[in-house]
Amino acid sequence: MSQPKPTSEKSPYYDIAEKHGVEIVFRPFIKVESLTPKEFRQQKISILEHTAIVFNSRHAIDHFFNLCSELRVTIPETMKYFCVSETISLYIQKYTQYRKRKIFFGPSGKFEDLVPIMMRHKAEKYFVPMSDVHNDDIKNALDQCKLQHHEAVMYRTVSNDFAKDEAFDYDMLIFFSPAGVASLQKNFPDFKQGEMKIGTFGATTAQAVRDAGLRLDLEAPTAKAPSMTAALDMFIAENNA
Repeated sequence: MSQPKPTSEKSPYYDIAEKHGVEIVFRPFIKVESLTPKEFRQQKISILEHTAIVFNSRHAIDHFFNLCSELRVTIPETMKYFCVSETISLYIQKYTQYRKRKIFFGPSGKFEDLVPIMMRHKAEKYFVPMSDVHNDDIKNALDQCKLQHHEAVMYRTVSNDFAKDEAFDYDMLIFFSPAGVASLQKNFPDFKQGEMKIGTFGATTAQAVRDAGLRLDLEAPTAKAPSMTAALDMFIAENNA
């Protein structure tokens, strides 16, 4: 699994391993890192010119506050925070005191459902921390509502390189993003798939495997298997019969 180990011991992946007698190794192929202060300054955006921050993930929160610390930017107590979900809003208390009067969140986890809440605060100047890999959906939505805003890249996805002596003897690789496939190619430029199986979750990841000239053995989601765990369970049952 090219993703981090589950935080819960009740993960369905462990059930699959026990059910089928297989070993599942969680080894992320990618990692997220902050831009350097110099790289951020090149975007010529002042965080303190804004009165509200928009977060759409925990990654955004981590790298926003970490980079602010490196930049020696002190966030004022008056700063407001708008988050796509309550779960993400609660994560802010890792870095600052949680005050309901300055933290707002959407009802569904979707950005479009956060926008009406932001519209009630039209006087705010919004700052949106972004990944280096993003589309313009957020920018377009805020432009359409005529809200004052700036987006800035604060973190990026990079290859989580394999050590020279690290084992790579898997029977199957499962990817969840095109970046994971790119990491495979970077770490193993002479990679030959042979009998090794490859599975993916999501259409763009599946296409990345095909574009790399590799054989795709398992693709999810499907009507019968809406999750990767369901798809993997069915795949192992069929192939290990």
